Amino acid sequence: MDREVIEQKLESLRRCLKRIEEKCPSSVDNLAGDLDLQDIMALNLTRAIQLCVDIGAHLIAGTDSMPPATMGQTFDVLAELGYINIELAIRMKKAVGFRNVAVHNYEAINWQIVHAIATRHLSDFKDFAQAIVQKSGL
Repeated sequence: MDREVIEQKLESLRRCLKRIEEKCPSSVDNLAGDLDLQDIMALNLTRAIQLCVDIGAHLIAGTDSMPPATMGQTFDVLAELGYINIELAIRMKKAVGFRNVAVHNYEAINWQIVHAIATRHLSDFKDFAQAIVQKSGL
């Protein structure tokens, strides 16, 4: 494991989450009516998810585990290796589902879901980062 790579990705994750917190509107209606906010929220959420997957892939590559076949499986392997608990793995896999919609079918994004993630589930990303720091000794 390259500590510097993990630390850089964790810092990028922190910046994405901060941006989401700073720009998240108070209501879904405000988000649904503001194209710039939609871009900021969707971009930073997809970046945050991708960073978590990248961190996981980097950690897994330093083990004897088989590489995951999907982005979601990255979190299953991290749970098997003891980096995160299974509940967090499940939550992170749901985030990957959102990321896939955002990246591959932007028009179909449900802004209520984006607002819910931004207002009630950013702690999943923070829990992920904390677990990685603790397990990795960073």
